Order: sequence, then structure tokens, then C-alpha cells
Amino acid sequence: MSPAAVRRDILARRHWIFDMDGTLTVAVHDFEAIRAELGLAPGVPILEALAGMPADEAAPLWERLDAIELGLARGARAMPGVAELLETLSRRGVRLGIVTRNKFECAQATLAATGLDGFFPQAWIMDRAAGAPKPQPDALLHLMRLWGAPGDDVVMLGDYLFDLEAGRAAGAATVYVDYAGSGEWRGHADLHVERLDQLLPLDAA
Repeated sequence: MSPAAVRRDILARRHWIFDMDGTLTVAVHDFEAIRAELGLAPGVPILEALAGMPADEAAPLWERLDAIELGLARGARAMPGVAELLETLSRRGVRLGIVTRNKFECAQATLAATGLDGFFPQAWIMDRAAGAPKPQPDALLHLMRLWGAPGDDVVMLGDYLFDLEAGRAAGAATVYVDYAGSGEWRGHADLHVERLDQLLPLDAA
């Protein structure tokens, strides 16, 4: 399909799944600092590293990670243009969900702090307990089953490679939200934008 046809196809879909931190909200997580505080090697995926440890060794690190993430969540700010897009999608009857590598409590705190909590039913917020975390598609597939939605009616939007890999593995269209303008993960997405409100108007070719 041409780029215009890809955009039309994506904007016509009725089930949209968002990453949270760095996509709906301004990115504030310093992951290298978090790794250092937890005593993890630079660059390793945090959730996978903790999951691979003996339970007694990992338990206090999980608690510390939860505290760090909850503190960040309570100070979260929405990205510019996010509310406008969500309002437009909601008026159209589009189903809105979240798949995050955070805990559910942190997701709730983030949405409350940003004023976005009214857009996402709690049952449609998939946290890291909903299945293997992104880039695995488990949580997306679980949400799609709840909706009864086929992949060709679903969009996954995110700012990081794991979001796009999970979306493609679930059979959804993928939108790379590249606020930094780096283009780093562009090759893994069907559509590339630098702000979510660039998807408006939804009937744009």
C-alpha cells in the first residue's frame, strides 16, 4: 500500500492500544539510573533481569522498583496533543487500551496525574502481570481477546522498539511515536509520527 493508504487503514481501525510512559506521557524514566540503583548491568531489560533471579534475591529489588516507578507515576505529565486525540477517538466509539511494562497501580497513578484516566476502562489496562511483558505479544493478545478484535482492526502505538515488536507479533498495525525525531525504530512501524496529534484529523489521507 502507498503511505497514504496505510495511514487511511490505520486511522479507520476501531481498537487502539497505547504504550504509556513516553507515549501518552512525557518520558522521565532514567533507566540506566534505575539499573544502577538496583545493581543491574547497564543496558539489560530490567523486568527480565529481575525475573531471572532467585525469588529471595529479587524480592527486595521488585519492591524498590515498584517504589521508584510509583514516585515517577505521581508526577507524570501528558504529552502535548494526547488528550485531543483520545477525545476524538472516544467520540468515534474507538476502544482504547493500554499495554505497559509497569504495575497496574503505577498505571492508575500515571493516568490520574495526567487527567487521562477517564479514557481507559480499568479492564483494558494491561500491566506486567497480564502476561510476558513487551516485546512479547501476550498482553496485547489478551486485550484483543477481551475485545473480540482481529489484528486487522487493531493499532499499537509506542515510542520504543518493544512496543512495535509486540504489536507486529500480535498482528496489529504499528505506529512509532518518535517524539525525539530520531527515526531509530522507524523500520519496525507501519506509520511514523513525531506527535500523537499528527494523527488528526482521523479522516486525513
